[in-house]
Amino acid sequence: MASVLVPVAYIVIVFGGLFIFSYFYRKHTSTQSYEPYFPSHPERNAYITLLQKTDPPASDALLKSALVRRAMADVHRVMRIREDKPALQNLLQKGSIGDDLWNSILNAEKELESEIMEVVAEANSFVEGWGQVIFPTANEMMANEKMRAVFDNIPEARAALELKYDVKSKVPASLTASPAPLPLPKSPNGLTSPLSAGAESIVSSDGEASPLPAKSAKKTKKRK
Repeated sequence: MASVLVPVAYIVIVFGGLFIFSYFYRKHTSTQSYEPYFPSHPERNAYITLLQKTDPPASDALLKSALVRRAMADVHRVMRIREDKPALQNLLQKGSIGDDLWNSILNAEKELESEIMEVVAEANSFVEGWGQVIFPTANEMMANEKMRAVFDNIPEARAALELKYDVKSKVPASLTASPAPLPLPKSPNGLTSPLSAGAESIVSSDGEASPLPAKSAKKTKKRK
């Protein structure tokens, strides 16, 4: 009888100790505060400040603009979490980072979900259905800003390459600037009309103007 109770008591003590340890460990980790993955959210704070302004109250156009900027910041955070999470998970499996950083990004992901739902609700409060398109719009605006930043840095990049390789570029600086759009002729009713067939010249594919053949008043004679 004693030979049976010894292994049973051993199993009870081992599993009971593991259960007590896991209980207190989970209770400690649930109450533990982690350093936020994103320190602050200036765009959200700016929108809330404008929303609470009463003397004088902020206009709807300003609030909508601030809300779009807030959505753009949220899109940037979503993209960063998607890029960082697989790498951090790989490092966590290798033991290169601790649980604090991993739990921090998990908390940031949950907070970002709540933030997105709040932005959608705010957008629908202005215009019904705007919440469904505000984030695609913010994504397109971010892409346009990146393209504009690259375009604006072309002169600096060209100057850096010229200094590095000690060569002088033959491309004039005026070509790097976007050409001003040509004004289209307007019809008498004020609407923009397409170019007429009898225009003086057209712009070719290489950017040069080629003259159009003028219409002759007389008909060409037929050969006999």
